[in-house]
Amino acid sequence: MSSIPLPGSGSGSGPSPAAAQPLGPTRSAAFEARLARRYRAERNFRVIGLSAVVFSVAVLVFLLGTMLMNGIAGFQRAELAVTIDFPASGLSGDPTSLTAPSASQTLEMQGLPDVVTFFAEEQLGTDAAAQISPDAWRDVAAALADDPALIGESVTFNLPVTSALAAGLQGDGPAEIRALARRLSAEGKLARNWDWGFLSRSDATTPQSVGIWGALKGSMLTMLVTLVLAFPIGVLSALYLEEYAPRNRWTDIIEVSISNLAAVPSIIFGLLGLAVFLALFPNLRSAPLIGGMTLALMTMPVIVISGRNAIKAVPPSIRDGALAIGASPVQVVFHHVLPLALPGMLTGTIIGMARALGETAPLLLIGMRIFVATPPEGFASPATVLPMQIFLWSDEIDRGFVERTSAAIIVLLAFLLAMNGLAIYLRNKFEKRW
Repeated sequence: MSSIPLPGSGSGSGPSPAAAQPLGPTRSAAFEARLARRYRAERNFRVIGLSAVVFSVAVLVFLLGTMLMNGIAGFQRAELAVTIDFPASGLSGDPTSLTAPSASQTLEMQGLPDVVTFFAEEQLGTDAAAQISPDAWRDVAAALADDPALIGESVTFNLPVTSALAAGLQGDGPAEIRALARRLSAEGKLARNWDWGFLSRSDATTPQSVGIWGALKGSMLTMLVTLVLAFPIGVLSALYLEEYAPRNRWTDIIEVSISNLAAVPSIIFGLLGLAVFLALFPNLRSAPLIGGMTLALMTMPVIVISGRNAIKAVPPSIRDGALAIGASPVQVVFHHVLPLALPGMLTGTIIGMARALGETAPLLLIGMRIFVATPPEGFASPATVLPMQIFLWSDEIDRGFVERTSAAIIVLLAFLLAMNGLAIYLRNKFEKRW
């Protein structure tokens, strides 16, 4: 019995004409053109993005490189080597008197400035001795206070010079000063040395004698007051607004006001501090306490906003689970929600503190633009902050102050990087994943 051939099947062993026919194109020319344009746009986007990143990194490297080149010179100062024979100087003192707080005044009355001048003229000449800083004897007094045994020895000191001789060492200034600097440098008596005292001294009238410790300590005290006031108030405000506050028109107004306060120019907070805090405490003008209270007002909205966002990021299942096992609403908030939201709150707080650390406008209005020759002793002592110190030095025309300004900027950047690093550490330490 012969079989009936199926439709589309050949009668022989070879392929059918339909099966042997090639398939037609599945993409049209217009489709291929659109696909090519899309791929080309994606490649262009990647190139533009990479170019933006490379440009940003290049600008950052240029700024940091320029700042470092100028700042390294700011950590140095020109010094003259002078040997003082204390047994022959006629100075007297015992360890008790030399370590007393009034040791500098005692040595000054005994004629220490004249002793320094005498040995400098004897070893360097009158012209070179005249270029030693008038306050150089204070370095000698500080060395005697650190080691009273030096009073019985002959000691060589590297004493700071005037701005004119320091500029002459770098090839600037009058010709006679440059010649004097070259001669002293060739004799090995004049050199630029690392000035570690820059980190331990306060402000002064000459760039060779200035330091940042006074301003840095003022910044630390001001930031401590800011943190103590802004963090607990901001965190508690965020908790109340997010967990307890009723949803009505008044809370909406408060939320909008907080968002607006975060965008208010910082000088407005300075006006508020001037009108309120200094009116209440007129004797605390330029004190870290007033500065910290003013910066706390500026930082608090940032903490509240970041705190609310961190609380919103906590999954509702955490609350539901805690309530299901019998926790009270207060226990849910403080034992479960707050620990999980704390990393975000800390990150926002430190970022706000870093912003406050670099502010100058609010502090100008409350009187922290002052000359402070000694570090502040407490929260109520007159003080300035490091950004304000940088601002004051940048207004000086002396080249030495330009170098010192760059060095102070490096210290400020290091402080800011340390705070940002602390924020990253705290976030990673307390962050919990679910």
